[in-house]
Amino acid sequence: MSDADRLRHVVFFRARDRADVDRVFEGLSILEANPHADVISVRKNTHSDALSDQVDVVVYAEFRDARALADYKAHPLYQRSIDLVRPLRDLRVAADITF
Repeated sequence: MSDADRLRHVVFFRARDRADVDRVFEGLSILEANPHADVISVRKNTHSDALSDQVDVVVYAEFRDARALADYKAHPLYQRSIDLVRPLRDLRVAADITF
């Protein structure tokens, strides 16, 4: 399998309340223990771009294929993260890409 076959999963989140950014980050950080991602990183937006204030936290993950992404989403840690973060966020934008 080449790198071009790999699936990249990028998700952007914005907290409903600025006071909850740390809680959103902590809830998403649970995903880093999900064993189905080959690479996963949860990071706060540095806001170094003047137009990036729409996003507070980014999840970046790589999977060998769509099946691995489905297994990741079926894992209990994924649901736990949703349960913690969904009430705190007002924006979630996801993109799955290959290149």
